[in-house]
This record gives sequence, C-alpha cells and structure tokens, in this order.
Amino acid sequence: MDIKSADFIVSNTDVSKCPSEPIPEYAFIGRSNVGKSSLINMLLQRKQLAKTSGRPGKTQLINHFKINNAWYLVDLPGYGYARVSKKAKKTFQKYITDYFLKRKQLLSAFVLVDIRHEPQPVDLDFMRWLGERQIPFALIFTKADKLKPKAIEAQVAAYLQLLKEDGWEEAPEHFITSSTHGTGREEVLSYIADINRQFKDFNKK
Repeated sequence: MDIKSADFIVSNTDVSKCPSEPIPEYAFIGRSNVGKSSLINMLLQRKQLAKTSGRPGKTQLINHFKINNAWYLVDLPGYGYARVSKKAKKTFQKYITDYFLKRKQLLSAFVLVDIRHEPQPVDLDFMRWLGERQIPFALIFTKADKLKPKAIEAQVAAYLQLLKEDGWEEAPEHFITSSTHGTGREEVLSYIADINRQFKDFNKK
C-alpha cells in the first residue's frame, strides 16, 4: 500500500464526536512507552504526524488520522503506567472502553507489545478483554532492532505459547516491527489493505 496522504482530523475524549464516515478504521494501542507514535510515523512515513515523547503517557486523547482519504488510523492512549492522576487514568480507561464497545467503524485493533520484555499481565488482560467481546485485533511486536534474530524468535514463540495456554484456540495475527529500520511496514500495511478490500467487496453485495 502506498501512503499518498495522511491528515490529522480530530482529537477528543468523546466517542460520539469521532468522525461519522462509514469507512474502515484501525486503532493502535499498547502500554505507555511501547513505541506507538514512532511506529505510526514509520508506517505512514511522516516524521511527526503522531507526537513522540520520552515521557510515558504522552498520548491522552483519541486521535484520528485519515489515510489516502479512504480509511482512518486511530492513535489511542496507552494503558498501564502514565504520569497522570488516578482520576484522570480512570477517565482514559473509560473512554478507551467506550471507543472499543461503541465504534462500529473499527475493523481491527493493533495491540503493541515491546518485544524486549516478557509478556506483561496488563497486555494479556487487555487482549483477553478484546477477545471476550469479539473485537478483532492483531499483535504488533515493537523495537525488534533491539534484539538479535534468535532472541526475537524466542520471544515471539514464548508469547504465542502463553496465549495458547491462556485459552486462545488460535493466536492473533502478529507482526514484528522496528520503527528505526522500517521493519514490518509492508506487512502491516498489506494486512490493512487486505481488510479494506474485504470491506469494500462485502459492501458491494
């Protein structure tokens, strides 16, 4: 997929104020400081479209970006650690929950995990929550440039095995990425393009 245009549309905390167009939408979410903004910028080949920060919890709004005037990429706040008050964190969790439960345009979420770390309970809990509500998602391993190939294979295998033990009949689609080297860009965009085609074909019927 060629990215011909990527435009910021709106930020808010109210799902009812998200764009109303009936076009495909893909949400990116993960623990704070997982490298989400860097990944989005790499996928779209825009240096500062999504604001990156060394401070965890920088993204605190639902951010819509319109891609190729045909689909939306949604940058969601990170879950887990964020340098905000407990009251604010509860608010973030509420509107993240509302987004996933109410957003009919959402075709798939992308759950980001840092490949350098062991599987975290908060990630597994969130994936379990999505699965229980039959919300489609794919798994993106970030920061693959920080590990050697064999270590990457071992980490991915361990993660998928844990998902199997957790009761998943089939592991979600997964991608290995590096924002620094551009690894995984074509694979993720091809995956989105395939879903877009299926969506278009379905709506022709």
